[in-house]
Amino acid sequence: MATQFDIEADYIVVGAGSAGCVLANRLSAAPGNRVLLLEAGGDDRPLKEPGQFVSNMLIQMPIGFGKTLNDRKVNWMYETQPDAGTGGRVHKWPKGKVLGGSSSINGLLYIRGQAEDYDGWRQMGCDGWSYDDVLPYFRRAQNQERGECDTHGVGGPLNTADFPEHNEVSQALLDACVEAGIPYSPDINARDQEGVSWFQLTTRNGRRCSTAVGYLHPVEGRSNLRIETRAYAQRILFDGKTAIGVEFEQNGRTVRARANAEVILAAGAVESPKLLELSGIGRGEVLREHGINLLHEAPGVGENMQDHFMIGAQWAVKPGYRTINQMAHGWGLAKEVAKYAINRTGLLSYAVAHIVAFTKTRPELASPDVQLHLMAASVDLQKQNDHQQFDLERTPGLACTPCQVRPESRGNIHIASSDPAVYPRIVANYLSDPIDQEVAVAQLKLIRKIMHQPAVAPYLVSTDDPFGDTDESMLGYARMAGSTLYHVVGTCRMGADSAAVVDPELRVRGVDRLRVIDASIMPRIVSGNTNAATIMIAERGADLILGTQLPAALAS
Repeated sequence: MATQFDIEADYIVVGAGSAGCVLANRLSAAPGNRVLLLEAGGDDRPLKEPGQFVSNMLIQMPIGFGKTLNDRKVNWMYETQPDAGTGGRVHKWPKGKVLGGSSSINGLLYIRGQAEDYDGWRQMGCDGWSYDDVLPYFRRAQNQERGECDTHGVGGPLNTADFPEHNEVSQALLDACVEAGIPYSPDINARDQEGVSWFQLTTRNGRRCSTAVGYLHPVEGRSNLRIETRAYAQRILFDGKTAIGVEFEQNGRTVRARANAEVILAAGAVESPKLLELSGIGRGEVLREHGINLLHEAPGVGENMQDHFMIGAQWAVKPGYRTINQMAHGWGLAKEVAKYAINRTGLLSYAVAHIVAFTKTRPELASPDVQLHLMAASVDLQKQNDHQQFDLERTPGLACTPCQVRPESRGNIHIASSDPAVYPRIVANYLSDPIDQEVAVAQLKLIRKIMHQPAVAPYLVSTDDPFGDTDESMLGYARMAGSTLYHVVGTCRMGADSAAVVDPELRVRGVDRLRVIDASIMPRIVSGNTNAATIMIAERGADLILGTQLPAALAS
């Protein structure tokens, strides 16, 4: 019996996150394309969702990031299995469940990665994904407030702005990095990433610029674009091995939507492999365990999972120096709220981190292998690691948190049930590779060196740290003080080999009219925060679908 459909479109995009909003915009720009965008969460605007008014207010306010990290109204709040490499801890994984996806709840930090990342993709068989190939898509996406140059664009939907205010203690951290041998960089998103700088942010006029804000809301009135929120995809519908639609649940009702052209998964590195497995695409033994009929054997689905592992480290600052801790409490907070209400400036316009540095743990390396997030703020590390809860300490403090940008450890994500409502089984495998363990120790030695530099040491109550004096004790500290940096990628790997889940045009191997376009396709994680790269992937993915070429001004 033929499947009965309730909705019909040409393209169905599953997930309105960092990638999905981009795809909805670009695909619907052609009036002849009917586009259906499905989002499991709600709208990101306060007045559109009275039931999550406060959550959405916090989304729009940059500093609200810390509160949305464990807010189930806008956050999937996944959990890993107990992780052997980190003392058996269960790690909380925030992922956006709202228009804009994780671009609505992330730290607003704009980092593209290294040119070598994308050239590495090409060397792995991903033709068309070298740095020179993808740079025009970064530029097309961007409205750089500094102005246009060879590496940055203007006029794009994604606004990028300089950090709004320079705190004295944060500036001291930057200066200490320079004293420790990390050169100052005026643009950390240039071709050469090495250096230390103030972060650039995805903000506009002191408010978050998510992909919902930049790409989706300006075009939601298009007659050929239909946006369905609270629409939780259950499975992809097939006729033989041809994708013909999506089944989703909305308000307790099962709805079937037909795609006349293509189905595009943009549900992220957790949900996209889960949807493939629920639909019969994946490792046969995994599917059979849960009673799912195998449509196509694809053992790479859910494998190759990579994440940045951030090690928490902070120091107490002497009384009298102004850090975020004082600004966020009592009369200090009242003043900052007033500033933001009047002109969208002050603490509430800040991102989670202030300073970024990329450097090498060994001089012979071709490119930086470590990223530092530095800020004039300190939090309760226990609450952050155990609950993803950002509780600022009452006394002044600062933080310098490192992560290895190209980890060797690999985890996996697979379904735990045939019921779509059941969260998948996540195995993080943090610090499981010996190379990652060595780099973790090297990172702690590096930040210890920074904290002893003349620029910052006078601000500190003490330069002492809890890392210990041996490599063994330092690794032990890293295992217990580290957690996710929210950069999960790689679970639907792109490649030219038969084991890859998608080919370099992002088409799912073994079936027709189905693509994956999101962070899950990265064959190797980029060196830095992943939102900008995911947006680039969607920009290029849209052109691959439409068969369009870049304008000459961008392609040159």
